[in-house]
Amino acid sequence: MQKILIFLVVALFSTPLFSQEYITANNIHYYDERTSRSDVYINERCVLDMYVPKNVKNFPTVIWFHGGGLTGGQKEIPEALKNKGIAVVGVNYRLSPKVSAPKYIEDAAAASAWVFNNIKKYGGSEDLIFISGHSAGGYLATMVGLNKSYLEKYGIDANKFASIIPFSGQMISHFTIRKEQGIDELDARIDEMAPLHFIRKDAPPLLLITGDREKELLGRYEENAYMMRMMKLKGHKETTLYELDGFDHVGMAEPAFPLLLNEIKRIEKLKK
Repeated sequence: MQKILIFLVVALFSTPLFSQEYITANNIHYYDERTSRSDVYINERCVLDMYVPKNVKNFPTVIWFHGGGLTGGQKEIPEALKNKGIAVVGVNYRLSPKVSAPKYIEDAAAASAWVFNNIKKYGGSEDLIFISGHSAGGYLATMVGLNKSYLEKYGIDANKFASIIPFSGQMISHFTIRKEQGIDELDARIDEMAPLHFIRKDAPPLLLITGDREKELLGRYEENAYMMRMMKLKGHKETTLYELDGFDHVGMAEPAFPLLLNEIKRIEKLKK
């Protein structure tokens, strides 16, 4: 585990690529037409936005899932990821209580599959797709990245992700899922709805980022620390944990973005 102070990271990738132009595309349905038309809520919520470098080939792509406890929130293209020479895909997914687990995880997988199947058309590299998100979004990113069954439905190996990068994601069964099942918020579970249930040696690089352990939600740092330890014991060689000193659950996102961008650059160099 590495503790990070804000002044150590804010300078990373702070200079935008002003000469690069970007295009945007909004409200793209990531389920097929038949599925989208079959359900009003799917048609409404299961869409994504894209922010893509113009006239560039083989750029990296970040799939970004918003937070909101699996009960709220909207897709976004984080400002901190704009003008960095990468594509960003902001994803909406269905929310509890209108749906229950694992529907929102299935949505996250469907959106990820759409990116794998389509990013090359926009000029992106299929080998440089990063999955990330904050809080509930970090949970979804980790579930899709570690539980290979969700993407297998689309004929995609989750090991194709260049890296999994959750921001303060829950590593036990998410508290909203436990609430759906009538389980108390403090009754921690490591079951099929927990990323910790799917630790494996052959997973893509895993970069875990949390806020200060004394300012975070309900043991969120400790969950991520346990994930790091168990992945390493499993034999995974590329699990890293950063704790952002002084930052709470919400505030940790801003200083975490430079760490995500640094990870992208690191992986890019390895794949060249």
